[in-house]
Amino acid sequence: MQAEVVFAGFGGQGVMLAGKLLAETGMVLGKEVVWLPSYGPEMRGGTANCTVIVGDEPIASPIVRNPRDVAVMNRPSLDKFCPLMRPVGVAVVNKSLITVDPDRDDITVVNVPANQIAIEAGTGRAANMVMLGAYVGATDIVPFEALVEQVKHQFVKKAKLIPVNVKCLEEGYRLGQKKRA
Repeated sequence: MQAEVVFAGFGGQGVMLAGKLLAETGMVLGKEVVWLPSYGPEMRGGTANCTVIVGDEPIASPIVRNPRDVAVMNRPSLDKFCPLMRPVGVAVVNKSLITVDPDRDDITVVNVPANQIAIEAGTGRAANMVMLGAYVGATDIVPFEALVEQVKHQFVKKAKLIPVNVKCLEEGYRLGQKKRA
């Protein structure tokens, strides 16, 4: 089994961290993993995306032209990456910032009000964790408990951020699981 996902959004939305956490979780589980970041020219507000590949077999190439899955935080990312998806993939869409649906009927769409959920949990900065949780919930790419442990490890030096990030992961995971059921 191998899954490819592109996390995409504006710089500052945490797409790199979401992808890195997924990749690190895969590594801890002994999976074959690729994490390939791509930044626009601006530090904040420009485009940012990363490709994550997690599989059981060696990965031939880190370049993925047609990913199976995407998690998009903003409209430009939806417009860029959803048309490239392979059929039967999963698109996790941040409905807090994206008012349209992907123009595809051959993929599973998981609509997530990520910013709204993160704000309700205590910080708008954790919308990326909502999206990551929803992606894992919809695909089961890694065990959720392993992802939670990786998030705790990531924020060990900022322990006060652990509860809100875990809560956002859990909320997203529940929404993603509803699409799988």
